[in-house]
Amino acid sequence: MNTFTKEERLRSRLLIGRIFADGSSFFLFPLAIHYLELPAGTLPFPAQMTISVAKKRFKRAVDRNLLKRRLRELYRLNKANFYADLNNCNKQVVFLVSYSAKEIMTSEQLASKLVPALDRLVKELNLEKA
Repeated sequence: MNTFTKEERLRSRLLIGRIFADGSSFFLFPLAIHYLELPAGTLPFPAQMTISVAKKRFKRAVDRNLLKRRLRELYRLNKANFYADLNNCNKQVVFLVSYSAKEIMTSEQLASKLVPALDRLVKELNLEKA
């Protein structure tokens, strides 16, 4: 379960476009989460995700890749609870995590932001259905 396979990565430009056109979003500094709920059984996994770091804020690709790598690793380590919550609600979701701070955060700082963001995503999905 502590893997992040190719099927769990959101690569479809069509789905990413639908997230921005039809989806919802929320902001939990420094992360903006854009998501779209899909019908159950659409995806092989409960969720697909992608990460975005703005070139406008971080000019050097090394810095953008560092932040994406840290966020990807934190997601990989914390997705078990997230998947369990999604399976309990019988939901599937595609989402995009956008990093918006002006400085590079440590892994510990990012962990304290990503885990609550995933919890809030599950709550938002439950509120949409109700």
